[in-house]
Amino acid sequence: MNRNQVRPQRRHATPSRIERVRRQAVPKPRVIIALLLLLGLVSVMLLDGYLRAEVGNDQRVRSDASASKVPDSVLDGGPFLSFQGGTARTRSVPDKTIVLTFDDGPDPEWTQKVLDILDDNDVPGTFFLVGSMISRYPDVVRRMVDDGNEVGVHTFTHVDLSYQSAARVTREIAQTQLALAGAAGITTTLFRAPYSSTNDAIDNYSWPVYKKLGAMGYTSVFIDTDSEDWQQPGVSKIIEWATPKSGKGASVLFHDAGGNRAQTLEALPRYIKKMKAKGYTFTTVSGAQQQAQGQQAQGQQAQAPQGTPATAGDTRQSNPEQAAHRTADTATLWEGRALLGAVAVAEWTVPGLAAVLAVVGVAVLGRFAMMLVLARRHYRQRNRRRFSWGPSVTAPVSVIVPAYNEKECIANTLNSLAASTHPIEIVVVDDGSTDGTAEIAESLGLPNVRVIRQPNAGKPAALNNGVRHARYDIVVMMDGDTVFEPGTVQRLVQPFGDPGVGAVAGNAKVGNRSTVIGAWQHIEYVMGFNLDRRMYDLLRCMPTIPGAIGAFRRDAVLAVGGMSEDTLAEDTDITIALHRAGWRVVYAEHARAWTEAPASLGQLWRQRYRWSYGTMQALWKHRRSVTDRGPSGRFGRVGMPLVVLFQIVTPVFAPLIDVFTVYAMIFVDFKASLLAWLAVLLVQLVCAAYAFRLDRERYRYLLMLPLQQIAYRQLMYLVLIHSCVTAATGGRLRWQKLKRTGEVGSPAPGTGVR
Repeated sequence: MNRNQVRPQRRHATPSRIERVRRQAVPKPRVIIALLLLLGLVSVMLLDGYLRAEVGNDQRVRSDASASKVPDSVLDGGPFLSFQGGTARTRSVPDKTIVLTFDDGPDPEWTQKVLDILDDNDVPGTFFLVGSMISRYPDVVRRMVDDGNEVGVHTFTHVDLSYQSAARVTREIAQTQLALAGAAGITTTLFRAPYSSTNDAIDNYSWPVYKKLGAMGYTSVFIDTDSEDWQQPGVSKIIEWATPKSGKGASVLFHDAGGNRAQTLEALPRYIKKMKAKGYTFTTVSGAQQQAQGQQAQGQQAQAPQGTPATAGDTRQSNPEQAAHRTADTATLWEGRALLGAVAVAEWTVPGLAAVLAVVGVAVLGRFAMMLVLARRHYRQRNRRRFSWGPSVTAPVSVIVPAYNEKECIANTLNSLAASTHPIEIVVVDDGSTDGTAEIAESLGLPNVRVIRQPNAGKPAALNNGVRHARYDIVVMMDGDTVFEPGTVQRLVQPFGDPGVGAVAGNAKVGNRSTVIGAWQHIEYVMGFNLDRRMYDLLRCMPTIPGAIGAFRRDAVLAVGGMSEDTLAEDTDITIALHRAGWRVVYAEHARAWTEAPASLGQLWRQRYRWSYGTMQALWKHRRSVTDRGPSGRFGRVGMPLVVLFQIVTPVFAPLIDVFTVYAMIFVDFKASLLAWLAVLLVQLVCAAYAFRLDRERYRYLLMLPLQQIAYRQLMYLVLIHSCVTAATGGRLRWQKLKRTGEVGSPAPGTGVR
């Protein structure tokens, strides 16, 4: 299909070079909108992937590093590590005191239930929160703080900080604090590193991190008793392992997220009741430190003998339950709220896009299945021995060739028509060419060729002029850069043996397929256009007769008003108009035409941009067919939805398949995502191979299919999206003349194109 033969209907003064440069330098609003939408989508998906902490390996990097640089007083000290004046100090939990600590939350299910248990038993907890989870579930954090619990930082992405850069460490902490500020209006001085446990887990790699955080005023919280609930060993084991020995105090580790915590929920209330029965009290980290400080002030020894004594200047807030919390300053508060707002957008957008992706995926696979089934049926139906359109059509027909500046191609086009095995007259409508196209056509001296000159008025006007001058009842329309095989016209007009047929679409082929771009378009023509036409033909809702090769009943064209100038897709417009008028439009797959496809990405973009925009115009023009009765209504309720779904909606959202594939490769599972993409590619390859078989094409071009899916398909997606933005913003396009080379020569009989 080619729609690029003629200029706009009106001539405009040629702008100066400076004006052209100035116009090119300022992006059009629709381009800016498209780029902003693309940037927004990429940003949202990157944020969502980062929030889900699925970048890289979420695990402890190593567990056998030396601790030679870590002071023994720290390795053997209590679970609360802080620094004063650069000196490390640890504190232990006082006797008969339990500090319940929970890691990896908040979780909308498990954390809420843990909070319910703590409320029911009137005990506080200290929750070490992952910043990405805070951002996603701020309401849970707000409740946590309002209930009197304490919170600490557990990094933003649950990454092992021991082997990260100083910038990454700072970023992980700062982002978590922002999330806390946005969720609950506070920051905290408590920190627990992912994959840390008891003090003796500190090694030479992690020690600098703790020193850095200590200098920033953080207290690093470890444990001395581990319930190991993450192993799900059973409720009794969790309770046993969480119970300290000989009345000692303990910093006990549980988890409120990161997996199935049903055993934790069952064990926790039983554990609390057991420890209360033994005379234990429950407090937070700050509460335990306040008690230990009070004991030291009275001259009592802390439970951890290697702990550094408190100095006289060491004071805490009067409320031990909230001593680690600080009210966020105004700037931090609003930055945190902005973060939560961005996260909320990502939380709604990505699942929504995933749902759309599921629908698109089903539609794409459904289309493939429908094309295969219906194309097979179409092939078998048309190749039956008894199949016939009716009486053989032998009467002469008129071939109309609209041309504007086609000096490179017009000779090949007319010479191919001169070899036609069917009687024809050739009407060349020269649309104000300035390169001698009309003179070349006349100089060939071919029989039955008439050249009609008209001022430049546009392709629809040229075609209508040709229809008016046609002598015969059947008119064949083609492009000035297209060549026919000798038997093309004869095969093309045979369906008119059926009096109900008003138009026939031929089989357009890419003639210049020797280049990469040409090979990509060749695959698209065979699979995306011609296989589609078999399906639409069987469903009796063919949406487009290609401009490169189509035949019409002259009276039918005149009855619907001829080729309309309302849209840039006059071929789609006239096809739908004929459907609505009650005519049948069919596909003659054996009537082949060889056309010169765009040879550069720039020309391809301009051509397809106009095609897609013109198709939207034509669909909008005929939108009332959806509610019509009779043939118009049949097309409106069958053909219109299929065209909108398969040619606009699905292609617009189809990039989501590739976007989510890249997203999954980076953030989820590279191997599984790659296999899924290859599976979709295999389905496409099967469809393409079947289409090539039906068209008797060489399979070697399918070697270009993977690269076509990676590069060419993305370009087509962008073209369609650009067209949608243009339509939405009220932009208008003009006809554009593409540069031709004339490399598609006259086809040899029975061998295709030379």
